[in-house]
Amino acid sequence: MRKLTASERKIIERLIFPESFEVIMEETESHYGALRDDLINLVNYRFVEVVNADEQQSGTSFYDSDNIRECSFRATKTGLKTIRQYT
Repeated sequence: MRKLTASERKIIERLIFPESFEVIMEETESHYGALRDDLINLVNYRFVEVVNADEQQSGTSFYDSDNIRECSFRATKTGLKTIRQYT
């Protein structure tokens, strides 16, 4: 299993419920580029999923990494299990 970086763990810990990109950026005090890269990695490894809070849908079918600020994210079961290893 892939090891998480400190910044990736910090992100997943805040995603028990869906959160927007802007809220995650504020809570983690991350810069746009670093947060974008971490979220893309977490989505690719299926630790985090993209959600549409308005429609209660999840998945990557509407995921646009160029417009990542418009997305909301939630930790997956795999992501939550992974951060438990660090506690």
